[in-house]
Amino acid sequence: MSGDQSLPGEEPAPEKADEAAFWETPDIYGAYPRLTEDQTARLAQHGQRRTMASDDVLIREGERCETFFVVLSGTVAVVEDYGTPEEHVLRVHGPGRFIGELGLLYGQVAFYTAVAREPGEVLVVSLDQLRHLVSQDSTIGDTVLRACLCRRALLVGQGAGFRIIGSRYSPDTRRLREFAVRNRLPHRWIDLETDEEAEELLRRFGVGPAETPLVIWRDTTLLRNPSNAELARLIGLPSLPAGIRHGDVLIVGSGPAGLAAAVYAASEGLSTTVVEAMATGGQAGTSSRIENLLGFPSGVSGAELTERAVLQADKFGARISLPLEATGLHPKDDDHYVVTFADGSEIAARAVVLAMGARYRRLQVPGIERLEGTSVHYSATVYEAQQCRTDPVAVVGGGNSAGQAVLFLAGYAPKVHLLVRGAGLEAHMSRYLVDQVERHPRVEVMLHTEVTEVIGEEVLEELDVVDNRTGGHRRLAVRSLFVFTGADPHTEWLAGIALDSRGFVLTGPEAQEACASPEVWHGRGRSCMALEASLPGVFAVGDVRSGSVKRVASAAGEGAMAIHFVHRHLGHSAVPGTTGTSAVAGHSDASPRIRHKESAWLA
Repeated sequence: MSGDQSLPGEEPAPEKADEAAFWETPDIYGAYPRLTEDQTARLAQHGQRRTMASDDVLIREGERCETFFVVLSGTVAVVEDYGTPEEHVLRVHGPGRFIGELGLLYGQVAFYTAVAREPGEVLVVSLDQLRHLVSQDSTIGDTVLRACLCRRALLVGQGAGFRIIGSRYSPDTRRLREFAVRNRLPHRWIDLETDEEAEELLRRFGVGPAETPLVIWRDTTLLRNPSNAELARLIGLPSLPAGIRHGDVLIVGSGPAGLAAAVYAASEGLSTTVVEAMATGGQAGTSSRIENLLGFPSGVSGAELTERAVLQADKFGARISLPLEATGLHPKDDDHYVVTFADGSEIAARAVVLAMGARYRRLQVPGIERLEGTSVHYSATVYEAQQCRTDPVAVVGGGNSAGQAVLFLAGYAPKVHLLVRGAGLEAHMSRYLVDQVERHPRVEVMLHTEVTEVIGEEVLEELDVVDNRTGGHRRLAVRSLFVFTGADPHTEWLAGIALDSRGFVLTGPEAQEACASPEVWHGRGRSCMALEASLPGVFAVGDVRSGSVKRVASAAGEGAMAIHFVHRHLGHSAVPGTTGTSAVAGHSDASPRIRHKESAWLA
């Protein structure tokens, strides 16, 4: 492939790379872009040139990624199981391409080895410099981030990374698989019930079936039924440094609302910590395409939106830790709050932002529990979709999440049945989604339809559904069921916070009215602010807040607006232009900067 015959979306290869380009991995997914000469020159200002000989290892599987490599000459192979009998090449890159995927941006361990196939030269850029460039240079940032996201999706689809061995009937197996899927971690599930490889691996490691599930990493690391936190540490997911246990703002949850709050709090000089029980992005992070978000006319995937927001929060100095599950919230005598966690740790903060979102309700029908995590899913990601290439599937739900899932799955499955209990889609689904769903040739919309039974022992075979007008039953032959039937809030741990009848957090006048101790507001000489819960200095944003609009844009807006109220609670206003830990820095004796006039609705 010569320089003027490059694939769509690629920059032409330098003329000296013509020969090497013949056996490069084609860029058919947009995952392997070739940097322009200008982009390479800008990167070169922040890096160093290094020669490489054949078989030089640039990145080693299982070790933390700390360097960004751009191939200037020669070729580099990306290899899994390097140096073992199972070694195989995943892809090959020539001049103008870079080495790395999503884990590179966050210092995770590598899921592959990058080794020089032909001698040449690489440009070496440190991880800190790369993060700076990605956040400051939109051209380089867009190219690198989109390629890294796509490469991570390809790794997941290829079954690269660690292996989970466990029974489809095991709750712990389902827990580990859900954690891996939600965090977009490359892995392969080996079913103890049906996969012949499982028995061979158990013999090799001297482990009995009763000790499963197992996590095996590079055939050298074995974890017996690890916790989510243990798996996170193995892979290098973000955690708090030792000793960081207090600050200005603690944000519980990292969906769009929590991440927006983190970006604005950290950028305005507040010491900011974000904790997350499962995965950054919340429900939005699992969306294949969000098309009605302001500023993204062609849509954006939930994963890309999440990773951009995480990078942005990190740039301003916000600290993120996962998995860390909150179990309690208690006021302290010194005007702080302490949040306790399931692992026994605790964090103190002067203000708390609750952004836990909500989890999809599980469908309560006979036969469903044994198939959850194998044939019944509560999210639709690439991982689940790739299991649906040859068989029809069903989606339950009538909201935007269900509509997005239907369109995404229709790109993989030959037939998608959308089961809606109501009389139409318009009540809860955006018009643009309704139009696309109803026009799609592989989608059948079944109104007035409810699932009454899930049929199948090891895998889903059929659904029994009923027409709720006539009472007539019908069997659907499907192999996967995706459920998006409303959500319940993550508020079980919030003692002392006023909730509505469905468990969502009350805020503003409703929270003050429901407060067990109304005099707390009189003592402060103010009323409960908008987005403030029934404890002064505790705020609720996004899906967890009672009366919120369940949309990504509104959640992000609430997260940003909450920080304005945090400043008012702390007794000062945001200092324009500050970043990281700066002027206001959260000291209670800081001189307040008073706004002379505010909109009435912010009072």
